[in-house]
Amino acid sequence: MEFLQQWLLPNGKFLGIEWHAWKVIGWVGNVIFSCRFLVQWWATEKSKQVVVPALFWWLSIIGSLTLLSYAAFYQRDSVFIFAYAFTWIPYIRNLMIHHRHNKAIQVCAHCATKCPPKSNFCLNCGVGLNGETAKPAARA
Repeated sequence: MEFLQQWLLPNGKFLGIEWHAWKVIGWVGNVIFSCRFLVQWWATEKSKQVVVPALFWWLSIIGSLTLLSYAAFYQRDSVFIFAYAFTWIPYIRNLMIHHRHNKAIQVCAHCATKCPPKSNFCLNCGVGLNGETAKPAARA
């Protein structure tokens, strides 16, 4: 037990780290930023194709802004600040694209399958989506 206490709390510091509010903010930012990969992996496994859900981009924004605040207000390290200063730009742009795409998704009235924008036929049951009446011929 004493070995475990020495390893976890050397000099009264948990894992040898002096903890305070900014240190917690920095670690929270790291955890949030890291969780985005678990979200993306789960979404990809669930759909059996590469998927980047909106939650990935939200976690990216929140994690990077948290790390930016840690870098700017606590570390005051220009390299660290610059590393996170502009990352939010593509994250927000990807959320805008994601929103626009989801807004245009069509739902099949017959089987309720979500189909890509501009689809003429349901991917699941073949029913026409845009006034089309016949299922397209199979491609050779």
